[in-house]
Amino acid sequence: MGLNKYLFILRDRLIYTFKLYKKMYAIVEIAGQQFKVEKDQKIFVHRLPAKEGETMSFSDVLLTDDGKKVNVGTPKVIGAEVTAKVLAHVRGDKELVFKKKRRKGYQKLNGHRQDFSQIEISDIILDGKTAPKKEVKKETPKKSEEKSETTKADDLTKIEGVGPKLAGILVAAGFDTFKKMAEVKAEKISDILVEAGGNAYNRFDTTSWPQQAKLAAEGNWDELKKLQDELNGGKAK
Repeated sequence: MGLNKYLFILRDRLIYTFKLYKKMYAIVEIAGQQFKVEKDQKIFVHRLPAKEGETMSFSDVLLTDDGKKVNVGTPKVIGAEVTAKVLAHVRGDKELVFKKKRRKGYQKLNGHRQDFSQIEISDIILDGKTAPKKEVKKETPKKSEEKSETTKADDLTKIEGVGPKLAGILVAAGFDTFKKMAEVKAEKISDILVEAGGNAYNRFDTTSWPQQAKLAAEGNWDELKKLQDELNGGKAK
């Protein structure tokens, strides 16, 4: 009996200690993923539309626990909010995707590097009244900003040798206008294509692409057409 009594006392003390040092946490949805977060915790999430050093707030809180009471949302916890500071934007390891069809002579190798944002949880707010007074940037960008970004993009397929697929790769890499294409070197463009589509993309000659983009950016369409007449798929005839 003495040993059993000692074990019960030890168990109660462990339970008390666990409750005493238990940290407040929340389960929040960020960029389409659910995370269990605590204050001052650093996590990696899918790329967020914010600059480094900015503060963001996330209101899609599904559950909170302050050590005394657990609140489960239906589906969200009313008034709860998680604020976080964007520390850095990074890219994940390169993933290779190989596709092959038997007896069809078809094989394709693609590479992909996912963009991530590292954030640090600043605070977990259980009651909306305790939210800080300073304005924080919301996760969802405004529609007006999205429209302005889409209207600035140029049709890169007007460059001889650039098809819709290659144009998509260049836009994803941040070169969505003729001006940006004109400022980059041909070797850099080749590296971007190879990184996105593998060594098979080495066959594209990007030597004249910056020159063509410069003429297009300046609006010299006649000179651009004259130059393209001398090219064959971006290469000199």
